[in-house]
Amino acid sequence: MFWTILIIIGVTAYAASGALVAIEAEFSFVGVFVLGLTTAFGGGTIRNLLIGAPVSALWESQTIAIVFATLAIIVLLPLKWTQHWKRWGLLFDSIGLATFALQGALTVKLVDGHLGLMLLAAMFTGLGGGMIRDLLAGKKPLALKEEIHAVLAMFCGVYVWLGWTSPLLLTLAVFIVVGIRMLAVNYGLRFMFFRFGRKAQIEN
Repeated sequence: MFWTILIIIGVTAYAASGALVAIEAEFSFVGVFVLGLTTAFGGGTIRNLLIGAPVSALWESQTIAIVFATLAIIVLLPLKWTQHWKRWGLLFDSIGLATFALQGALTVKLVDGHLGLMLLAAMFTGLGGGMIRDLLAGKKPLALKEEIHAVLAMFCGVYVWLGWTSPLLLTLAVFIVVGIRMLAVNYGLRFMFFRFGRKAQIEN
């Protein structure tokens, strides 16, 4: 039951994130649905291809219905309600990152408890949908510009690998990831790893 709820939260949050990015890019309602669907299911598709699981397993009628309902509501909202898309979009993106990364790690844990594979599944599931969304919107994928996305996704992978998979602990993990991501956004926090390019040279 909790697994189903986690999936619903993730796909709903990422669908909303994709829809809000499409609205910012001034796409038509078709574009809103395309970005919403690819954001919601892109990461899971990459994960299933990675571990050899059937992609068709993602197309549950209940999940698809929830995604379509979410996108329809956003399309029908008055435009002024979506003007603050950045704030809401980042929140939804953070929720999607947390829940999808946990889903990816949990999916692999059911098949193979190898830490490396769990980290890869967490990263591809958590980041894949958002990267596809940004590319379709003509933007540089945020996950490739800010290391915190990958770090938080790997945190989810290690979290599951340690066996902290009770409903309460998984909920705590979602709050931790969302909290850290939003703090990083609000205060401009970032990990000072290797940076390349002209801007990085100037900053250094």
